[in-house]
Amino acid sequence: MAIHPSPPGFDPGFTQQYRTGLRRVINTDGQFNVHRRGTTWRDVHPYLFMINANWRVFMGLIIAAYFVTNLIFAFIYYYAVGIDHLRGSEAATSFARFLNAFFFSAHTLTTVGYGNIWPDGAFANSIAALEALLGLLAFALATGLVFGRFSRPAARIAFSRHMVVAPYGDGTALEFRIANRRSNNLMELEARVLMMTVESTGSGPARKYVPLELERDKVQFLPLAWTIVHPITESSPLWGRTAQDFARLEAEFLVLIKAFDDTFFQVVHSRFSYRHEEVVWGARFAPTFQVDEHGYMILDLARLSELLPAGAPGAKPALISG
Repeated sequence: MAIHPSPPGFDPGFTQQYRTGLRRVINTDGQFNVHRRGTTWRDVHPYLFMINANWRVFMGLIIAAYFVTNLIFAFIYYYAVGIDHLRGSEAATSFARFLNAFFFSAHTLTTVGYGNIWPDGAFANSIAALEALLGLLAFALATGLVFGRFSRPAARIAFSRHMVVAPYGDGTALEFRIANRRSNNLMELEARVLMMTVESTGSGPARKYVPLELERDKVQFLPLAWTIVHPITESSPLWGRTAQDFARLEAEFLVLIKAFDDTFFQVVHSRFSYRHEEVVWGARFAPTFQVDEHGYMILDLARLSELLPAGAPGAKPALISG
């Protein structure tokens, strides 16, 4: 039985052209598996880069910029201005005098000004004044970047490592599970799932995209885990398919989660994908929460991806709970 065709011209943005060797369209960290070539320095936006860089890269660049800036000004004070025009920088060796120039630069850039070293002469004072102005502007920019990174709303949705094809009602269903890793409240969640396959056409292999109808595509709250279910009925494009069919078609399931974050009062998104080899057949998800002795529900995120055999006792399908 052929997979139901997509609407004419339907393309979610990944193109219908097929290229061999593609591992997946959406990486497990939610980023698109696309690298750009042919860009120039004009296409690089420093603010966007610094906002989107991970914390290790961000802090590394800030520290490197601070060190290099002080190093440049230390050379200016030592060679262009002359170390003799920095009073209090006297030392026994040239390296020690250069270190004094470096630390004077750090004091000036940060406007600390301990007073143990001070500039002498109009030229030395002009360079120090210029560096102090540069320091004020640079630290204001760095503070804005740090604030932007902390204040930017972003969803931390945990996805189960696998999809499962599990018994559901009188038939089966394709299921995966999500949960909120953070303690903030996500409301009005929506889920969309596309199945991407590679099929033969008259002009060669091409990608086809089919939206999967979900048993429930919206929930109001996400305090626990949400098992997202696509029932495999006769109207489903998965009807009659096997694991071998998924592998032959190079099936990938593209997931988009949209929610409202009531902390920032903004809409946030999260993306994920599952390849055909990440679909487990004949399994269920294990329960993810329990009630403790005080009556509180405890959500165990470590069990979000835990699987049980399809016939295991107590492993019931659920829509919003583990």
